[in-house]
Amino acid sequence: MNTSCDAVEIPALGRVQGDSGLVALPETTDGRFRTGANGVTSIHATGDRKVELVAFGDHTLAHVTSALGYPAYYPLHPVQVRRPVKAVLMDLDGTSVRSEPFWVWIIEQTIASLSGDQSFRLEEADLPFVSGHSVSEHLQYCIGKYCPDGTLEEARRHYFQHTQREMQKIMAGQGRMDAFVPAPGLKNFLLELKGLDIRIALVTSGLYEKAYPEITAAFQTLGMGDPKDFYDAIITAGFPLRRHAVGTLGELSPKPHPWLYAEAACVGLGIPFAAREQVLGIEDSGAGVCAIRIAGFPTVGIAGGNILESGTMALCQFWCNGLDEILRIIRD
Repeated sequence: MNTSCDAVEIPALGRVQGDSGLVALPETTDGRFRTGANGVTSIHATGDRKVELVAFGDHTLAHVTSALGYPAYYPLHPVQVRRPVKAVLMDLDGTSVRSEPFWVWIIEQTIASLSGDQSFRLEEADLPFVSGHSVSEHLQYCIGKYCPDGTLEEARRHYFQHTQREMQKIMAGQGRMDAFVPAPGLKNFLLELKGLDIRIALVTSGLYEKAYPEITAAFQTLGMGDPKDFYDAIITAGFPLRRHAVGTLGELSPKPHPWLYAEAACVGLGIPFAAREQVLGIEDSGAGVCAIRIAGFPTVGIAGGNILESGTMALCQFWCNGLDEILRIIRD
């Protein structure tokens, strides 16, 4: 449950109102910093406690916590939009494709298999913790709450068994055909960006094997061809580590860490850090807006995800109800 705090000035973020969803803390969860000690003026956590903002007199550190034991501190940079906008970085799940109910269902199936309770269902309070992060973060949260005797390795095995089975059904024209629905106005939004000569990157914490079929299915529905031919860059969390298989880095460095968005802009689109204020990031999840903001990009929050529930509204420069409203921000 989120607790409101008094209005406060946080360097690089600005004045944050008491109803922002941020929670005032006496110290960081690792005990490294305390409010009022060693130059620390305040410490606030996002409502889901995934990111802690440690404010000093003239700068702020963002502490990204980790359910897997690998937290990190990042400098929080001040941002503003500079026009013309050169690029847009777009999230996949929820922002481009409405697929969260499907992936929450897969997690439910996974925990049902892990616990032996086939009637298992997540609670509404769990939703901010099972979307926007990595598969392992989602599963570790569920293990801690529902299956304390289970292991992450066993949960991942069940997860990928369910995922592979359901994805094969969907790609064969069977299974849950409502799993991957293009977001309202997606085609028009993307084509408008292209018409404005704005480069577009798709960025997701999802592993390639689950993310690419999603956007492919959405593009097929919209009659837009192959996503690889349309986007200027596509960045996923890579390939999962499995027994007798080589994985890629992705489970410890996803959103709310900044690396996926930083890589999409700097490596994928060739936009240097100095030009980051001409790049807009669009997200519907709390983890996503934190990732964009920590990467140093102006952040557009879009309705429909868990930004309000996760207490991360303060990290958004803009708030929109749909993709069509974002076009007005770009053109202003």
